[in-house]
Amino acid sequence: MKTKNLIMAAMVITISLFTGCGQTSKAPTDVAEETPAVESTATDVNGESISVVTTIFPEYDWVRQIAGDNANVDITMLLDNGVDLHSYQPTAEDIMKIATCDVFIYVGGESDEWVEDALAEAVNSDMQVINLLDTLGDKVREEELVEGMEGEEEEAEEGEEEAEGPEYDEHVWLSLENSQLLVEAIAKALGTVDTANADTYTSNALAYNEKLKALDEQYKATVDGASVNTILFGDRFPFRYLVDDYGLNYYAAFVGCSAETEASFETIQFLSAKVDELGLKTVFTIENSDQKIAETIIANTDSKDAKILSLDSMQSTTSEDVAAGATYLGIMEENLKVLEEALK
Repeated sequence: MKTKNLIMAAMVITISLFTGCGQTSKAPTDVAEETPAVESTATDVNGESISVVTTIFPEYDWVRQIAGDNANVDITMLLDNGVDLHSYQPTAEDIMKIATCDVFIYVGGESDEWVEDALAEAVNSDMQVINLLDTLGDKVREEELVEGMEGEEEEAEEGEEEAEGPEYDEHVWLSLENSQLLVEAIAKALGTVDTANADTYTSNALAYNEKLKALDEQYKATVDGASVNTILFGDRFPFRYLVDDYGLNYYAAFVGCSAETEASFETIQFLSAKVDELGLKTVFTIENSDQKIAETIIANTDSKDAKILSLDSMQSTTSEDVAAGATYLGIMEENLKVLEEALK
């Protein structure tokens, strides 16, 4: 494929508007001002490095753990400046990175509808592509509306079919069980493009998965020993995979992929009543929330003394967080501490 065609296609994709997970993103006003994607400083030790491009932080960190000390693996994280999965759209530079990489890892839900066009421009016919949702197969769940949760208002354009099939919950990385399966798939892909180090990738993946399994057991023990089995979010709710793993019940203002930021009076009233009914001492938010909905819910309870706590869904992890030492395992350990406090 000619480079000229590749660049032109990348530019066309970049200036398009992308819709994913019920949220419409805005086109960038100046690509030159965007923060460069996080990249590792791989050293070319065998004449050529292995290029791995990931969309989100969990994928990026899994590759780091699997690669270990192998400096020949060059890793890029595209979503590195605080823009979450549902608002991201690729730049021309991003698409060029994808087109020439050896391994490309992405989530695969509605937020990644742009990927099909990007992969159509790939110049590496041996590229290993990992779609997280496809890899997990029947473990992927459809989004659900629980009692009291606001549904998204979607207006179908004239001539558009009303039903386009189910919308799947994209936040699969928030299950430690899912993560172990995905780590195995990534190790296999790395070993396919770098057969000389395949055994090392497999060994590192096994050792890392032992840590994930141990943390999974800690979550189970915490929930089993808890006096509370319901959590309530005054926010959108990307943690369905996590609560399903441990048999927790939940209530929330919005689904995980919602673009809504204002809750109705009915939603606030319902969630406030649930706090009173269940005797909950905590109202949750996700990271970077302004906490206004949670504050309003608490203000409308009888006791008005519930505490606001946050769980990190890793949707907005930045390059600065990475430089400061953020890891998938570390964030999930901190989430366990927060959950443990709320379930007392």
